[in-house]
Amino acid sequence: MRRRVLPAVSLAAAIVVVGTACSSSGSGGSTSTAAATAAADPSSVSGDITVLTNRTDLIGDGTLKKYAADFKKLYPKVNVKFQGLTDYEGEVKIRMNTENYGDVLLIPTAVARTDYPKFFAPLGDSADLAGTYQFTDSGTVDGKVYGIVSFASANGFVYNKKVWQQAGITSWPTTPAQFLADLKQIKSRTEATPYYTNYKDGWPLTAWTNVLGSATCDPGANDKLTTDDPWKAGSDLNTGDSLLYDIVHSKLSEDDPTTTNWENSKNLLATGKAATMWLGTWSVPQLQQAATKAGADPKDIGYMPFPAQVGGKYCSVEAPDYQYAVNIHSSHKEAARAWVDWIEGKSGFATSVSGISSAKGSALPEILAPFTAAGVKMIVESQARTPQVNTIDKASEVGLQTPEYRQKLIDAARGAGGGSLSSIFSDLSKKWKSGQQNAGL
Repeated sequence: MRRRVLPAVSLAAAIVVVGTACSSSGSGGSTSTAAATAAADPSSVSGDITVLTNRTDLIGDGTLKKYAADFKKLYPKVNVKFQGLTDYEGEVKIRMNTENYGDVLLIPTAVARTDYPKFFAPLGDSADLAGTYQFTDSGTVDGKVYGIVSFASANGFVYNKKVWQQAGITSWPTTPAQFLADLKQIKSRTEATPYYTNYKDGWPLTAWTNVLGSATCDPGANDKLTTDDPWKAGSDLNTGDSLLYDIVHSKLSEDDPTTTNWENSKNLLATGKAATMWLGTWSVPQLQQAATKAGADPKDIGYMPFPAQVGGKYCSVEAPDYQYAVNIHSSHKEAARAWVDWIEGKSGFATSVSGISSAKGSALPEILAPFTAAGVKMIVESQARTPQVNTIDKASEVGLQTPEYRQKLIDAARGAGGGSLSSIFSDLSKKWKSGQQNAGL
């Protein structure tokens, strides 16, 4: 199940401006466009609220019910109901044609940040909330915050430590060349597939865009996409995409990428049949669960930073996931806001999914303990110009958050498609430059 997402395009063509539709799921009271303010006294907050979630698995196993019970101890007059949506993006997009899209929801990726004020209640001034939460620029419009990041994932390679050790590798690679050499050693000394692309499902390939900032240790790498050539020599995307190409071209990935399967890939890595995948830390609990189910040791699941150093230090970007928001039409905004603050600041949910909490001062997840010990520099990538980046991306038709261009890169690397790495980069650069010129920024 995918976790990592980024804002993409405007819903102008997909969502009709909300007018006189059905009321939100909160019962009682009248709706308004007032702010969702934090409560001073938990005992005074009341109401029935509906929380929309993509985590149908956590509804099924009772986990979210336990969170609701803990929340109710602090807010005894608030009742929380969950609605799990399998096709979260598709279903919520449709429901946002009405006023009935829950009281608390995860902002769909299709909603452009500039549209947030149309659908979500303001949570406060960015200058104030930035003292409490990280990543607030992801949800800020004109100085007001409309979304609080549910958690962030560190970016890196999830790997089977046992396989890497069996291959005689005892330390993390520090360069892409060394990483490739290590994968070759895994191929020659073990039975494992050194790297698994997840080509067929596609969406795991979009995680390679999250290399932005990691190779250059630049917290402004995302914002620079508005003016720079993303695939120029030495850039993050050039470095990351080159590594992916070289992995496949060197036959260090699965034999036939068109037959890959995400769910099966978790079992393959957990049991040592595959050695490495580039994914966010959100994937670690799922791989550990797969190991337990297969009778393997979940402690074999490790995590390493991108193989590049600046000033002798690795860097890993904290990439925001979905954002919590309060429906602008909710009848119980205070109760909805209470849930957002509690689930993010007090519940420990982010850590439970190996995520980095938005609440400042929160501990890093256990899987990142080796990062701390190795002095990996954790950087927060600026999202200040993400709306402009998305506009350029759409105009260029590159698709940074879609799998197609990396599927094309893999096809070229395995000899199933035309072009070379240099020609692919040249084509991408030309498209991006055209997007910059046509974006009308």
